[in-house]
Amino acid sequence: MTTPFPAATITGYPRIGRRRELKTALESLWAGRIDTGEFAQTTRSLRVQTYHRLRELGLTEDYAIPATHSHYDHVLDTALTVGLIPSATTGTDFDLGEYFALARGTADRSPLEMTKWFDTNYHYLVPELEDATTFKAHPQHLLTLVSEARTAGHRVRPVLVGPLTLLTLAKTAPGTATSPLERLDELTAVYLDVLSILSAAGVEWIQLDEPALVTDSGEYSDEELAEAAARTYATLTSALPHSRLLVTAPYGSLRAGLPALADSGIGALGVDLSPAVRTLDPGYVDRLAEAVPSSVRLVAGIVDGRNVWANDLTASLETLRSLPQPEVSVSTSTSLLHVPHTVADEPALPVDVATWLSFAEEKVTEVEALAAALSEGRQSRESAFARADRAQRTRAESTTVHNPAVADRTAALRDHDGRRGAYADRLAAQASLDLPVLPTTTIGSFPQTREVRRARADHRAGRIDDAGYEAIMRAEIDRVVALQEGIGLDVVVHGEPERNDMVQYFAEHLDGFATTENGWVQSYGSRCVRPPILYGDVSRPTPITVGWSTYAASRTELPVKGMLTGPVTILAWSFAREDISLAESADQIALALADEVADLEEAGIGIIQIDEPALRELLPLRRVDRPAYLDWSVRAFRLVAANAALATQIHTHLCYSEFGEIIEAIDALDADVTSIEAARSRMEVLADISEADFDRGIGPGVYDIHSPRVPSVAELTELVDSALQSVDASRLWINPDCGLKTRGYAEVEAALANLVTARDAALARIGAAQPTAV
Repeated sequence: MTTPFPAATITGYPRIGRRRELKTALESLWAGRIDTGEFAQTTRSLRVQTYHRLRELGLTEDYAIPATHSHYDHVLDTALTVGLIPSATTGTDFDLGEYFALARGTADRSPLEMTKWFDTNYHYLVPELEDATTFKAHPQHLLTLVSEARTAGHRVRPVLVGPLTLLTLAKTAPGTATSPLERLDELTAVYLDVLSILSAAGVEWIQLDEPALVTDSGEYSDEELAEAAARTYATLTSALPHSRLLVTAPYGSLRAGLPALADSGIGALGVDLSPAVRTLDPGYVDRLAEAVPSSVRLVAGIVDGRNVWANDLTASLETLRSLPQPEVSVSTSTSLLHVPHTVADEPALPVDVATWLSFAEEKVTEVEALAAALSEGRQSRESAFARADRAQRTRAESTTVHNPAVADRTAALRDHDGRRGAYADRLAAQASLDLPVLPTTTIGSFPQTREVRRARADHRAGRIDDAGYEAIMRAEIDRVVALQEGIGLDVVVHGEPERNDMVQYFAEHLDGFATTENGWVQSYGSRCVRPPILYGDVSRPTPITVGWSTYAASRTELPVKGMLTGPVTILAWSFAREDISLAESADQIALALADEVADLEEAGIGIIQIDEPALRELLPLRRVDRPAYLDWSVRAFRLVAANAALATQIHTHLCYSEFGEIIEAIDALDADVTSIEAARSRMEVLADISEADFDRGIGPGVYDIHSPRVPSVAELTELVDSALQSVDASRLWINPDCGLKTRGYAEVEAALANLVTARDAALARIGAAQPTAV
């Protein structure tokens, strides 16, 4: 008899550690400071400590805790487990040399392509499927996770990306004749091998995540995916007599996939009932009540796994009680991978704001309180409900949330679309910049040295005064400007040494945001960010970037590019408000940034970049919801530069997402120059740009900065030549894929020198008689 599914659970947990222990271990391993044995010991301790802590927080039942650890990326782990990527193992784990070569590349090979995980800021590694790919089960690392947890006294639930999602996320290699879903039955057989081995090892509950079923895929219809899901899970469940499957569908609501999964024989169905999903699909709860049979345990993701506001326990309990299923488990809407560890680590947060928040640990206690109240009554957790009610009331009554002046300014926009003058007029005015053909530049940030980071920390702690801090930052700007001049770049940047993060830095200088000290969230691998908390109306008290940009301009005769993070990206990479619309928040941020553009222009900065790497990230997963989003997001971007002079050249930058499906929106941003990630995908985006008749400046990145390798001149030349086949030389810019913050100076200097050499070789081939670039 299978153990009943737990009444309280979560579908995933932060894996970086409360103090970023995984990040430290990874970077120590890569730097050679520890060996693989010490790395294994550190990660094992981190996993076991996590299990112990989750039990202390209330996940006490068998299989309540999911085993969601990954050394780098869970999609890569699943792809290796089922042989979509050929897997080498060391008996109990993946071969770490091969594993990290796939993730990060080496001097001799490129890493896997990387892009955003659905509509989140997490990046996953994209598996590549070939006709010759032979799927094969490699469950050793899952067995290791199960065994070590049992030894520590825990029965954990192994987790894999589901077969439909894995195939729809994979890309096909050039020349591949079959589409991914044509390999589904073959892959399902290997999943069955993996699940059978886990079942034989005594595992009674296994989790498969299928977020692909809440999206509108570009290649497959909702009905096609639903039919595939019904077939796949009927096969898997019929052959697993001793184990049962929990299938989760996070990040949205199931449509055709709901009856397909509910009737497939699975043991439990995890659904996303977060406020955002219920707003987009108000009938979802009713459809769940009708479609899910009593034989399937409904796992209600009522606690939001993606945002940080305290759960309204009273309203959530009412929703749970409206479900007619005889037994309902309480869970998080998604993995808690997307939120920080605990509010307890944030003593510097404003006291009132802190009481409105719930991070990973607090969300686990919310899940436990709701599960107990569902079975024993609210009175069993009255203190938790009282705290939740107080958080809702004090936030609604707070005078720090609403600023009438900001609301009035935003309301006055009415139908303003943010458009500047005609591009032809702008192009003529910008000829005064006197840029060469194939101009070179970088995306903005330069390596953040230990000395720079220490200076920021010392300044924040009061160990150095403002004058001392400014002297250190200016010295670093001097270094960066001289480096760019020496390499031969055409448009220089100040390097952003003063910025801890491209969003957090602006949030620290805008009213309406709170920032954290330890609110780290994994973006990819060892890369972590601290998303700001947008709790109130947004305004800019004083200029933010003007002083640093004007200082850089005083140190060079070359054009200097001012650097701003765009409103959509600031919004996407923050924990946003739920009491007003995202569109209204975006307008507020855009108007604050417009004030910054005006001040940069007045200070003589003639090129301004407004980064929007998250434009694709927030795109709704259902097509019906996308037009409205694209309307307000494009408009917010254009508002930032709406009053800029025609002679001011406005750049934007986008990276690490699949941009083909929003290329028309990117065009509608109406930037004078757009730089975009292209190196890892080998310039695939250029086909979309050509089809869209994109007629302004474009900089498809040729240097993949997310890998530590230095690209050769030959490699960069090939990419530049590829770009020239799709983009006229008069419009083409040569630049890296993204900012250089995470790299070291030695590799950056070598890579940028190779980039300039590749550009010069291209100029020699196309001849000197070329028009001036935009």
